[in-house]
Amino acid sequence: MCYDEHMKARIKAAASRTMTLRLDVDTLRRLGELAEVTDRSKSWLAAQAVKDYLELNEWQTRAIDAAVKRADRRDAKFIDHEKIDSWLATWGTPRERKPPL
Repeated sequence: MCYDEHMKARIKAAASRTMTLRLDVDTLRRLGELAEVTDRSKSWLAAQAVKDYLELNEWQTRAIDAAVKRADRRDAKFIDHEKIDSWLATWGTPRERKPPL
């Protein structure tokens, strides 16, 4: 590792904070086994799992928020559930229809 990368890693590590996490026995065992085979610490794996979870859920909540804002606009258009259901029933059949508008 070059000196610059080393210093960036030290600064990043210094910026982190400690958090206590309660895990059930089986999850803790599995985390320990994964840490062993990946040559990573349990702490690193747990932090990475939290980052991945946040990235996924933040994306979903942003998408939901954007969809709600679009639905709340005066010019929002909606399609009846029955029309969508009927259209989806034609998927993969010789009579597949175009989406309802």
